[in-house]
Amino acid sequence: MKATQKSLRDWGNQKWRTSSGKPSLETGERYLPAAALRSLSAAEKAATNRAKKKGMRAGKQYVKQPAKIAKKVAQYR
Repeated sequence: MKATQKSLRDWGNQKWRTSSGKPSLETGERYLPAAALRSLSAAEKAATNRAKKKGMRAGKQYVKQPAKIAKKVAQYR
């Protein structure tokens, strides 16, 4: 198996979703692995979703997370 195939399989196994379970385009929430969402507090989820919504309103598809949250979530990817 090629490394890219393994990487894609691993990514698929992470069960990425939004905190509400609804599509991001409807809610403006950020997609994260389920384990990462479980590790975030309610305030951290709100902060990252706020940043995503603000970026989406500005027409951006990719929006950076707040630095502290990005560092915490990185270990789950």
